[in-house]
Amino acid sequence: MKIKEKYINRCIEIAGNGLGTTYPNPMVGAVIVHDNLIIGEGWHRKAGEPHAEVLAINAVINQELLSKSTIYVSLEPCSHFGKTPPCADLIIEKGIKKVVIGSVDPNEKVAGRGIKKLIEAGCQVSVGVLENECTQLNKRFFTFHLKKRPYIILKWAESVDAFIAPLHKNENRPAWISNPQSRQLVHKWRTEEQAVLVGTQTVLSDNPKLNVRDWTGNSPVRIVIDRNLRTPKNLSVWDGSQQTIFMVDKTSVLPCFSSNIHFESIDFLENVPTQIAVILYKYQLQSVIIEGGRKTLQSFIDAGLWDEARVFTGNIKLGEGIFAPQFSGKLNSEECIKEDRLKIYTHED
Repeated sequence: MKIKEKYINRCIEIAGNGLGTTYPNPMVGAVIVHDNLIIGEGWHRKAGEPHAEVLAINAVINQELLSKSTIYVSLEPCSHFGKTPPCADLIIEKGIKKVVIGSVDPNEKVAGRGIKKLIEAGCQVSVGVLENECTQLNKRFFTFHLKKRPYIILKWAESVDAFIAPLHKNENRPAWISNPQSRQLVHKWRTEEQAVLVGTQTVLSDNPKLNVRDWTGNSPVRIVIDRNLRTPKNLSVWDGSQQTIFMVDKTSVLPCFSSNIHFESIDFLENVPTQIAVILYKYQLQSVIIEGGRKTLQSFIDAGLWDEARVFTGNIKLGEGIFAPQFSGKLNSEECIKEDRLKIYTHED
């Protein structure tokens, strides 16, 4: 591996520690190298807290070495004042003359301005080292800023005979197809994404909480498609415990509810997934997991509005039931979680 790739790879590695905690900021890692030795490194943890470059610079014990060092950053240093000062200014102030950058920041507030500022200050700047890997690290951030919508993840579990649910249930609770370990992984995923979406029938059938219980982290914003507000107010999605957005018909009469409950009107005779994506962008939600039933999942698939599909196959046979969604995508990975099998696909445009 070449030297630049080696240290940008390290930036990517440590940046990943911020998954699920940096919103609305991207995940960023920074490494400072002197005489082929890392003398400082840092990764962005949370919006409003120091950026990766600041932490890496502060980690260098002998600050005099900075002017003789190279800083490697997975994403272009910021050039604007937000909750923290511009990182490009700090790099210039500390006299760091060599800067290696993984990818350009797609945020229009930065978008090359940080690189321009560094070059104008006399820095030697390299851009595009492991660019694809750096972009993949921040796939949510890039999708949000370039496509003006959240990164959309489909998730479901199906039986070995391709059913996602039985035809009939006697209880208002989930009929589990996947095992406890797979379900725990889903809770981990919820901490990594900003929103989780379901349709009316899933709420009526399962009464899901859509929060994080089997992992540590923040619960996502709940999105419920409820055209005619049919879901009873005693169900969990109405409890006000976390921010919840109901997608309702434009003719619906909206009830008065807690400040944590929001209503957004859409036209159900038009492209519903596209309208939802626009609304989630308005709420600055960079990612969403769709955990709905077949109808909801298939609507996003048919609209071509998804980026990733995570499909569990449980070790049970239902014989009959509701068929799993039909889709095509590129198989990226496959693994066993005890007796379950998890396949992850990406959407090919």
